Amino acid sequence: MKGIAFVGFKKSGKTTTVEAVARVLKERGYRVAIAKSMHTDFDREGSDTWRFSKVADAVLVRANDTDALLFKSKDLNALFSMVSADFLLMEGFKSARHVPKVICARNEEDVRELNDGLAIAVSGLIASTGMEEVEGLPVIDATREPEKLADLVEKRAFMLPNIDCHMCGLNCAEMARLIVKGEKTLNDCAVLSSKPKVTVKIDGQVLPMKDWVQELVEKTIKGMLSAMKGYRGGRRIEIIIRDE
Repeated sequence: MKGIAFVGFKKSGKTTTVEAVARVLKERGYRVAIAKSMHTDFDREGSDTWRFSKVADAVLVRANDTDALLFKSKDLNALFSMVSADFLLMEGFKSARHVPKVICARNEEDVRELNDGLAIAVSGLIASTGMEEVEGLPVIDATREPEKLADLVEKRAFMLPNIDCHMCGLNCAEMARLIVKGEKTLNDCAVLSSKPKVTVKIDGQVLPMKDWVQELVEKTIKGMLSAMKGYRGGRRIEIIIRDE
């Protein structure tokens, strides 16, 4: 799954930009997911869903207009593991450091403040001024040229594992900035480029594991199975655990 964050301050045009890009990507046949970072309490205290969330791990909501799954994820990896799509468009998430970003700005000062080395373009209200470039970044008006911005997202969106394993000698934020600058590629990510000896999937989603964790899991499982009749080494082992 490729990811990109659309960051900006309030009333900077984030929602309009995300909507425009999502529409073009959908027209091109991609599966698109959108994640929105909200600064309000979605599940207000005292509501039925709030009460249910106090005793349940997850709450399913069937409403007239849409359905929802309410749960509290421990981190971004846990949150995004619920998504299966070709592209994940993130509205907000300024703190994300493992994906590239489109800055939705009101003015040049916004761009300077939000550019953390992960930006690949500028859009939002500032694009209506006719500016073509800010701080070395192309300015693309998503309302007039959504295809142009979608082209850029299609080409340059990516998502690193966000586990800071340091197997490549860098953390994910450092690697992401170098990929944005064109000095590294996803092939330089040791986790993404290597074929793991041990793969763990949770509901179909691969759980990234550092080398030492893979080795620990491998040796533990083989050690236990080696004492069992019928076990033969050098074979592919598949184990399914149903947490029900």
